[in-house]
Amino acid sequence: MDAMLVAYGVDWLNLLVRWLHLITGIAWIGASFYFVWLDNSIRPPKPGSDLAKKGVSGELWAVHGGGFYNPQKYLVAPAELPDDLHWFKWEAYATWLSGFAMLFIVYYFNASAMMINKDVADLSNWQAIGVGLGTLVIGWTVYDLLCRSPLGKRDGLLGIIMYLFIVAAAFVLTHLLSGRAAYIHVGAMIGTMMVGNVLMVIIPGQRKLVEAMRVGKSPDPIYGKKAKQRSVHNNYFTLPVLFIMISNHYGMTYSHPYNWLILAAIIAAGALIRHFFNLRHAGRVSIGYPIAGVALLLAVAIAIAPSPIKPVAPVAKLDSPVAAGTTGAVAAATAAPAADMAHIQEIIGQRCATCHSAQPTQPGFATAPAGIMLQTPDLIRQHADKIYQQAVQLKAMPLANMTHITDDERALIGAWYTAGAK
Repeated sequence: MDAMLVAYGVDWLNLLVRWLHLITGIAWIGASFYFVWLDNSIRPPKPGSDLAKKGVSGELWAVHGGGFYNPQKYLVAPAELPDDLHWFKWEAYATWLSGFAMLFIVYYFNASAMMINKDVADLSNWQAIGVGLGTLVIGWTVYDLLCRSPLGKRDGLLGIIMYLFIVAAAFVLTHLLSGRAAYIHVGAMIGTMMVGNVLMVIIPGQRKLVEAMRVGKSPDPIYGKKAKQRSVHNNYFTLPVLFIMISNHYGMTYSHPYNWLILAAIIAAGALIRHFFNLRHAGRVSIGYPIAGVALLLAVAIAIAPSPIKPVAPVAKLDSPVAAGTTGAVAAATAAPAADMAHIQEIIGQRCATCHSAQPTQPGFATAPAGIMLQTPDLIRQHADKIYQQAVQLKAMPLANMTHITDDERALIGAWYTAGAK
């Protein structure tokens, strides 16, 4: 009972922190997208106009919420520092802090279930957590050093190098952690780069601009240029991170044998689509970028589409848990040409219902994941499509194969499903 109450409390903590992460993420991404759009959409004032004389490099007229707005951007800084100056930083900090908290709540608190797949790498809980945390530190360090190096002056080449670095990180992580945990840590690494840009480059640069004005000096434009570069980087990082945030719901991606390559393709598609919008806001319509992005996503969808499994009678292996340690219906079914509900219910009860039941017995779970319960024949039939997809086609469930389902048992479920799931 104590363990169940702890797991139930963790579920509520997960819900509230996830909600906070979503709210702050919307605020951060909304502000980021708006200012990149604004930078690309403002138009320079007429030469010799009052705005040009004041040092305004561009302005924009917009209508929203029943009123007109006229934002103006100064080339470096206005002649006088305004009394009320708004800073955009807490949205980024709160998003990262809530996301980091979720790593602990969802993954590190239950690392054996959420991070470790013994078929990938035989890690201890602390080793898996160390890999996750190390990824964040190494990712930011490499990225920041590249930006500060001479390579940082060549945006196009820097973008290619960073893309290859992220793909390499995905490759390494998918060979150390479970696919789901690998994906989320690639996203956390990119998110750490993004908030690092705000904390370590953008805000300090803006502080130096403001401080120079306060002491009557002319601000150095280099700080604005560096901040703008990192802001643009964050803009391109956003769509890949958003995909990774929702990827845990789609085992067809992270459970695939080439999951790292799938993630690489989807990241590239997101960057291409984002680039189209950035160009469009600057007045250039290059339809080839979204077409390429969509084509890449379509190619991934076709490439990983599951193949139909023909109903075949599984054969028990002498050294398998089914043949050696399981008695009754499951053992008998391994040599039978047909699979009835009694056989399937015994497998589901041993391998799936420890989590997917009204009162899970698997440590770390207070309620059935996604609300799917499988403790009765009717419930098993109701969710037959999902069972077949997750356990047979994708082999994404049981999570990290905690309950040690065998290939023979997966084949038996496949035979039952293709025979009509009766």
